[in-house]
Amino acid sequence: MTAPSSDGRLADDEHLAVLGYEGKFDRSMSLWANFALGFTYLSPLVGVYSLFAVALSTGGPPSIWWIVIVACGQLLVSLVFGEVVSQYPIHGGIYPWARRLWGRRYAWLAAWVYIWAMIVTITSVAEFGAGFVTALFGIELTPASTLIISLALLLLALAINFTGTRWLARIARIGLFAELIGVIGIGLYLLIFQRKHDFSVFFDTMGTAGDGSYLPVFIASALAGLFLFYGFEACGDVAEEVADPARRIPKAMIMTILVGAVSALFSFGGYVLAAPNLEQIVAGEVGDPIPEILTATLGAVGAKVFLAVAILAFISCVLSLQAAASRLLYSFARDGMLPGHAWLSKVSERSKVPTNALIVACTVPALICLLIFFNDGILVAVTSFAILGIYLSFQMVVFASLRQRLRGWRPAGPFSLGALGLVVNVLALAYGVFAMVLLAIPGSSGAFLTDYVVLIGLAVVLVTGLVYLFGARPDAQSSAPEGDAKEVADEIRRRTGRVTTR
Repeated sequence: MTAPSSDGRLADDEHLAVLGYEGKFDRSMSLWANFALGFTYLSPLVGVYSLFAVALSTGGPPSIWWIVIVACGQLLVSLVFGEVVSQYPIHGGIYPWARRLWGRRYAWLAAWVYIWAMIVTITSVAEFGAGFVTALFGIELTPASTLIISLALLLLALAINFTGTRWLARIARIGLFAELIGVIGIGLYLLIFQRKHDFSVFFDTMGTAGDGSYLPVFIASALAGLFLFYGFEACGDVAEEVADPARRIPKAMIMTILVGAVSALFSFGGYVLAAPNLEQIVAGEVGDPIPEILTATLGAVGAKVFLAVAILAFISCVLSLQAAASRLLYSFARDGMLPGHAWLSKVSERSKVPTNALIVACTVPALICLLIFFNDGILVAVTSFAILGIYLSFQMVVFASLRQRLRGWRPAGPFSLGALGLVVNVLALAYGVFAMVLLAIPGSSGAFLTDYVVLIGLAVVLVTGLVYLFGARPDAQSSAPEGDAKEVADEIRRRTGRVTTR
């Protein structure tokens, strides 16, 4: 029998031992480094740049309010995740959380969808980043230059990740600084010194609804927020490399959402208010409006400086995505749930990172980049399902958490919502279902593949995952604990001699 701890908390390795694992990683990641990892994965700079033209041409300036709506919804999800990771501060995030809250099969499917969504996200970020590099150095943007630069970004991220957690944390902090300059700094400058429109423009639909109701148009512009607010869960993917993770990771997740929302609002709002040709952008006559806005407001040199800052943000984003994906693969493999699990679960003695899992997290996106080189039309097809897949994986954890609460589970980590936990959990699930419905609504172009590509992509991933799950039975080959949330909570309370009510 272990005596209750004198300070009401478990040491990191003791907490890990209660969960059935042995510490193998260097706990060198601080709260700020963990926040930087999640923030650079979320990357408001990348998200706003990618969606600005689409959001404005669909719903006009009022589409900015989706940033607020989605941030509030994802904040609820982050609070649920915070309670879960505070009790289960282990590598892999979505996968171990779903397994301990429900079971191995349920977790396998959630993680299968999530890992593919992460892999295509890594691919798309590398592909979009290539455009910034060519613009900065005056290189012609061709399929060949895009492929070479995308592969270079993936390999650079792999090399940095190979060096260990300390360098991952350092580059993530540099990426955080670049993001804050690129979104908040530039946004404030545009708002204060380059404003060409009144703030009332954010309530002006500018004719996007035609003669009909604006509500369907506003709903269609939801991508402005839905494609932006994920990545905070990556803070939990590296839990075993964070000091005092049960306390720090929930804080890092919440900070990621809040700072991300403020950054995105400054950035999106600044571009709208400083746009010299806003009516043309809303009319869909400008395909890539942000470079024009920056050149008109910052000048050619200022625009180049922004591109350099943006490239740092893209590198950090690829780095963070790659690190998070590798930890999920490692967590999967450690439990014997993947082919080649013995190879994938190896941790470098020198750098204390899962190098083989990192190789996979670099190689598969590189292969997809090669496919895009031969047919650049598949970029949309391979990335369209990613956001819906990530939201589905999120809600599988939220739903499993609610199921355990209704069975009597009270989260036992140092971060707890107490009596509000059930209410927040229900609201987070309701928001998640609402978001998935919005993402799954077919388009209206009349072309079947174009309109249903999101659902088709998700269906392919789900069907292949289910075939493997019930054919190969990876869950039967694993003895990893499952569905033990209540029992683990009781054990933590016994060891700490307290009941968490905060």
